Amino acid sequence: MVKFMSLSSGSCGNCYYLGTENGGIVIDAGVSLRRLKKVLQEYDLTTDSFSAVLVTHDHLDHIRHLGSFCKRLNKPVYTAQAIHNALARHTFTAPTIGPCRRILEEGEWNEVAGMKVRYFIVPHDATQTVGYAIIVEERMFVIMTDIGRMTDEAVEFARQADTVVVESNYDMDMLMSGPYTYELKMRIVQGCGHLSNDECASAIKRFWHQGLKNIFLCHLSENNNTHDLAYRSAAGALREIGVEKGTVALRCLPRQYPSQMVEL
Repeated sequence: MVKFMSLSSGSCGNCYYLGTENGGIVIDAGVSLRRLKKVLQEYDLTTDSFSAVLVTHDHLDHIRHLGSFCKRLNKPVYTAQAIHNALARHTFTAPTIGPCRRILEEGEWNEVAGMKVRYFIVPHDATQTVGYAIIVEERMFVIMTDIGRMTDEAVEFARQADTVVVESNYDMDMLMSGPYTYELKMRIVQGCGHLSNDECASAIKRFWHQGLKNIFLCHLSENNNTHDLAYRSAAGALREIGVEKGTVALRCLPRQYPSQMVEL
C-alpha cells in the first residue's frame, strides 16, 4: 500500500512524504525537523519511516531545513549533480550536506529506498530544477512542484503515472491586479517562474490517460490564487476532455499545514 501526504506546499515551505509499510522517502525539506516528526507521529510514523530525501531545487522554501535533516538524521540526500553542487555552496546546507550527498544518474532509473527514481529537468529560475518520476509497488508517482512551463518530457512521464502532483500556482487576473511589482510579475509568468491555473489545466488535458487515479494541485500562491479557483480550473479541463466526475481524485494541497495521508 502506497501512501502520500504533503506537510506543506507553497512559498512558506515545501515537503512531501511518499512511502509504504516497508519504508519511504521525503521530497524537499522546507519544514522543520520538529514539525516533520510531529506530523509523522500522528500517523504512527517516525523519522525511521523514511530512509532518503529527494531535492527538487535549491530555493530556500524547499531546502530551508535540509542542513538540520543532514546533521540530525544523517539520511542520504539524492538529487542531480548541478543541484548538489549548489547545495555544497549554499549557506543553509554547505556545513552538513557533504556526508549525505548522493548523485542521481541523469536519464537513468536510480534505486532509492527500495523505489526506482528518475529525474527530469523543468524550467524554473533556480540553479537547476527537477521533477521526479518514482516507481513504487508497480505504481508511478510523478511530482513537479515549481515549473515555469510544461515540457514534453514532463508530460510523457505524467502520461504513464497513476498519481501526478503538479503546480497550479496563480490565477492570472489575481496576479496582474495584485500588489507585486512589475518585475516580479514578469518573473512569475515568463516561462521560468511558476505555472498558472490555466497552464496547469492545459497540461492536464495533455497528460490525462485512463490509468490516472490522482491529481494533486500544489504550490498554490497565497497572494495570487485560491483553492477554489485552482480546483475549478483543473476540474473544468477534465470536463472538457470528457472525463466523468469521480474518475480521477482531484485535490488541492494546503499551503501551510499538512494534508491528509492518502492511499494511492
